[in-house]
Amino acid sequence: MRASSVVLLPHAPSSVAVARRRLASDLRATGVRTCVIDDAGVIISELLSNALRHARPLPSGQIQVSWERSGDEVEVAVCDGGAMTEPRCSRPTLSSLGGRGLGIVEALAECWGVRHEDGRTTVWAVLNAPQPAPPTGGPVRGIAHATALADDTDVMESASPRRSGTRLTGG
Repeated sequence: MRASSVVLLPHAPSSVAVARRRLASDLRATGVRTCVIDDAGVIISELLSNALRHARPLPSGQIQVSWERSGDEVEVAVCDGGAMTEPRCSRPTLSSLGGRGLGIVEALAECWGVRHEDGRTTVWAVLNAPQPAPPTGGPVRGIAHATALADDTDVMESASPRRSGTRLTGG
């Protein structure tokens, strides 16, 4: 399955919640598991918050947020007008008030990176989003039972260790 969305949002803090809601709605409609939707929401929030805090808007005065589901992966991305510094993962001290955003992205994503093109900077991250297995055998107990089972599976999966994120730059 392939599905994608591109959304232009104001260069304003209120855009974070809008992007997160749209992303969750679109991913839910394509059958992405709840735990992956939650992780994608955290990632898009971190990337968008960083762009709002550190980067200029696009020439239109907006920020572009996009996501694409292709097969067993979801890529989320935020495109802005660039900044004076390169987005990078830092290692803040325990008493630091900020600086953890890209570390969170790195922990949740399979990989992430930065692309520069035509005066625009895009920070992207890829999450593993396997297609749910079709139910096998046993009695059919209805939608409520299936939903409860799916949610239990999501909780168990989100508690399992993730592959360490790999920072990729470019391409």
